[in-house]
Amino acid sequence: MFYCALYQNGVEIKQKLKLALKRRKIKFLLFSEFAQLERLIQKCILDMVVIAGDGSFSKELNLTRRLKKHPILFLVPLILYHPQPKMKTILTGLDSGADEFFYSKWDKNLFSAKLKMIIHRSKRDLGVNPTTRLPGTSIIEREISKRIKKGEDFAACYADLDNFKAYNDYYGYQYGDGLIKMSSEIIRDVVYSSTKNGFVGHIGGDDFVFVIPPEKIHFICDQIIKIFDRLIIRRYKKKDVLRGYILTANRKGKKEKFPLMTLSIAVIVNQRRMFKHLGEISHMIADLKRYTKTLPGSNYFVERRKKY
Repeated sequence: MFYCALYQNGVEIKQKLKLALKRRKIKFLLFSEFAQLERLIQKCILDMVVIAGDGSFSKELNLTRRLKKHPILFLVPLILYHPQPKMKTILTGLDSGADEFFYSKWDKNLFSAKLKMIIHRSKRDLGVNPTTRLPGTSIIEREISKRIKKGEDFAACYADLDNFKAYNDYYGYQYGDGLIKMSSEIIRDVVYSSTKNGFVGHIGGDDFVFVIPPEKIHFICDQIIKIFDRLIIRRYKKKDVLRGYILTANRKGKKEKFPLMTLSIAVIVNQRRMFKHLGEISHMIADLKRYTKTLPGSNYFVERRKKY
């Protein structure tokens, strides 16, 4: 399914977009305010945002600027449309971060070709993890560095799955891939429904990073673990759940019992400008991650000591 968030002010282009993308199963999600758009990304992964209007286009340009400053929405391809815009409007829209500005009479063939090109280009974006469509390493680093530079108080949380490799080897890549997607959706949904100032990224494999306000640590981590523990059981065969483990080869090639998967979250808190650069956080979180994974069951551990 292709999810397109659509804003229309004085123009109707839904059917035109549907025809231009006729070979795709497309679902339009209409919005009129930026807050509605933020709620949409809590429910699904958007493939495109289209903002169309025919007046002064001031509200549309304001939406564009806000969208491109958002830590997740700025990754989504954005198309603007105005039937008769001033050149200044076109330039402002593109300068504000729009991927394309369609204008004049709707040209089905030309606009269809441009839409396909934009979709193809967005899939090549190396800053997004192809499995989960979450921001990848480069964007994660940029986001955390930006918060450090601004002197924000925040908690950097590193989450990974315990015994994922064994599960992936035992059940196969397709099941493992599905589990990664499930985990990403749990983390994304809990973080974005709990705070407006959150960020979720996917380093790769079974490793995720999310950034949240310090006062939200316990609530968000508790919720993520609670939902994960409830849903992970459904990802195992009944016989494996009953015995409480799977039997598969370890890294040395010998058969070993691996417990049902759990989730570990290592949390580093940055307050009162404790850290000066990302490397300091990375060093501490690597140590904390190793410790957290030694704890039984799904857990999170908050390191509140000063940097070392």
